[in-house]
Amino acid sequence: MEPPYTLSLEAFWSWIVLHPNCILRAGTPEVVVYDDDDLHWYLGPDSDDTLLVQALHGKRALAEIFIDTKQVTHVQALAGERPGEHVFELVSATEGEPFSPWFFVMIHGYDDEETAAGGGRVH
Repeated sequence: MEPPYTLSLEAFWSWIVLHPNCILRAGTPEVVVYDDDDLHWYLGPDSDDTLLVQALHGKRALAEIFIDTKQVTHVQALAGERPGEHVFELVSATEGEPFSPWFFVMIHGYDDEETAAGGGRVH
């Protein structure tokens, strides 16, 4: 798919957990966590309504982002600022004007066929 487009949080999360090494940066309006050769990303559940994103150095968490799934109405995919970047904004429209409390910048776009096929590989 070519940006811009929208998808559900469930579809996006099922896809991104297969691509943790493709994250360039992730964050909120207040903070950005940048990828580095010495880091790896963990993406998983924290609780029933919260997703956890961690930037790890070995077993030590250097940064954590908690995503409240009840606040995410959809994910908006956009072209990045630089060539080859793909931005995924987790949009909240639960109170007033829509805004994006969380985002991910990836080295490639979403591939719904790979996710639907039930696999793909972890890059």
